[in-house]
Amino acid sequence: MPLPTSMTCIEIAAPGGPEVLRPIERPMPQPGPGEVLIKVTAAGVNRPDVFQRQGNYPPPPGASDIPGLEIAGDVVGIGAGVSTLTPGQAVTALVAGGGYAAYAIAAEGLCLPVPSGFSLREAAALPETVFTVWHNVFQRGALGKGESLLVHGGTSGIGTTAIQLAAHFGAKVFTTAGGPAKCDACIALGAHRAIDYKTEDFVEVIARETNGRGVNVILDMVGGDYINRNLKCLAPDGRHVSIAFLNGSKVEVNFMPVMLKRLVLTGSTLRSRPVAEKAAIARELKEKVWPLLDSGQIKPRIAATFPLAAAADAHRLMESSQHIGKIVLDV
Repeated sequence: MPLPTSMTCIEIAAPGGPEVLRPIERPMPQPGPGEVLIKVTAAGVNRPDVFQRQGNYPPPPGASDIPGLEIAGDVVGIGAGVSTLTPGQAVTALVAGGGYAAYAIAAEGLCLPVPSGFSLREAAALPETVFTVWHNVFQRGALGKGESLLVHGGTSGIGTTAIQLAAHFGAKVFTTAGGPAKCDACIALGAHRAIDYKTEDFVEVIARETNGRGVNVILDMVGGDYINRNLKCLAPDGRHVSIAFLNGSKVEVNFMPVMLKRLVLTGSTLRSRPVAEKAAIARELKEKVWPLLDSGQIKPRIAATFPLAAAADAHRLMESSQHIGKIVLDV
């Protein structure tokens, strides 16, 4: 079947609230060397999409201005030099933009097979979270078997993934979440202790639960006043990994605990990294994580789905923080 010359997508009309997301027709994108064209069945919704819509997270040079960082669908076109993918193949892919659309371009090295038994909707909920968690918790944070992890925002897409993966690989997982229902969901996913930040002080709970030693790794997406509190929670030789700053990136930090406990402060962004670096993460995911997905040991939790045209409603839910797990657009 010949491909259409235009497609429906969601564009950001101007920086602002969810209402600035609007369906529009745009020309069909064309794959370049090393790229494939994917007919999108579903696209994941992530917090960075909200930041981009607000005008606080512009796409990197060369990336589509259409929001959306993860997709699943069928390959319908290939660019020069592509050797591992063929038209008709179902894939899930990490993209630097363009996911909220009927068709999207993805780098060959950032496409992964749809796990056995997964729907395309479930597959679309994978890339942004598994890439982020694997790189930051296991590569940068070097979380090992028998160690402990504190992940903030345990019921977010990142949080639900981090809990499952860390628990599977033999770590004791602590997490923060807002309210009893969210805490219960974290325990069901494999957390050892879920801390209700609305009624409990996570610094006190971690000290009590670890007999004052602290945790080995903290995955933090809050920043702000959490950073100094996190440093109190880290064990000697602990690793603090920052991936977002919901409470702000600028804060006065007491570095004395860093010296006394020999702490490592690190972090990363994913979207602007070179394709080759992200492809290296993809290869490790295929080896270490995809077998767990194929066997059903790890699975994304889908909180809600919306049709593409209702992307604004998906963003409203994201900003409400009432969801547990991933939000997905059905394209």
